[in-house]
Amino acid sequence: MSRAPDTWILTADCPSMLGTVDVVTRYLFEQRCYVTEHHSFDDRQSGRFFIRVEFRQPDDFDEAGFRAGLAERSEAFGMAFELTAPNHRPKVVIMVSKADHCLNDLLYRQRIGQLGMDVVAVVSNHPDLEPLAHWHKIPYYHFALDPKDKPGQERKVLQVIEETGAELVILARYMQVLSPELCRRLDGWAINIHHSLLPGFKGAKPYHQAYNKGVKMVGATAHYINNDLDEGPIIAQGVEVVDHSHYPEDLIAKGRDIECLTLARAVGYHIERRVFLNANRTVVL
Repeated sequence: MSRAPDTWILTADCPSMLGTVDVVTRYLFEQRCYVTEHHSFDDRQSGRFFIRVEFRQPDDFDEAGFRAGLAERSEAFGMAFELTAPNHRPKVVIMVSKADHCLNDLLYRQRIGQLGMDVVAVVSNHPDLEPLAHWHKIPYYHFALDPKDKPGQERKVLQVIEETGAELVILARYMQVLSPELCRRLDGWAINIHHSLLPGFKGAKPYHQAYNKGVKMVGATAHYINNDLDEGPIIAQGVEVVDHSHYPEDLIAKGRDIECLTLARAVGYHIERRVFLNANRTVVL
């Protein structure tokens, strides 16, 4: 479900206790805000409550006053909340290597308005995709990777992220393992996409390995990065059935499609404030 362009988004989480839904919805009612979408989840294992509400404001809406009033009302619940204004477009940096399918798909979805974001830079360890970025009038930064000075290359990457004011980093088939230091800096606001085959195949030519094993499904996983390689909190997954008639090139083609769709779905969830981190898992509302 896509976000309406004229609604505010209120997201909040807190320990599970009586009255969590009421403290949010009653306050919105008292402020004469009309709720257009509402989802909540109470995790009985972690003992935490999550809520996401979209609403339309009255003509005399005062954002500062609204925030102050809700902070006072929710303090007793230990509730942390975020308020996102209508038409907010987060600044995004996309990291790529040589594969262009995910980058091209994201830029297309941005161009047609399906993803409400502003890609402010494309960063790569190869020069190959510079024409694609320039066609979209997006700055392209090529930082070649020196195996003897990986920290130096990552400092340049981080400088672009910081100077552009990026609120989200997307690893759109960036084929380098990030250092623990950079992972810690991007924890919770960088999304990675990778092939996810059943069974899993690591190393070179995963689709060829899958073909040799006669797999019956191919898929992809989009997740937040952390210091555990490809094991960060999962946001979205995609899978498609295949059979003996699919050769390696067919699996690669299907994999590209699934990677594009799964990554776009995860990015959409993130920029619409639908994703909550819940320990090493996510809640997507």
